[in-house]
Amino acid sequence: MYVVMNELHVPDDAKETMQERFAKSVEHMKNTPGCIDFMFLEQNEENGSQVVFTKWESKQHYEDWVNSDAFKKAHQHSNGSEKKSAATGSTLKAFDVIHHF
Repeated sequence: MYVVMNELHVPDDAKETMQERFAKSVEHMKNTPGCIDFMFLEQNEENGSQVVFTKWESKQHYEDWVNSDAFKKAHQHSNGSEKKSAATGSTLKAFDVIHHF
């Protein structure tokens, strides 16, 4: 099992926009091969982070998704250019799961 957390640094006035954007991802992620869990998390404090948490059957499943046309499409405008994010930055952390119950 493999877990990826993408901590998004988002100004308070753009957080709702990010929530809406990721709400649209839920159904797609349910049908993504190897994706076990998808969560959008938010700290309840001023200037708190938003985190995209995904759990995968394997690292390979995650890499397959990142390299997929669906991933690329989700991250670009209809004209093919890369989508501008409301986030001012992000920190990606990935982990192999050692213990799980």
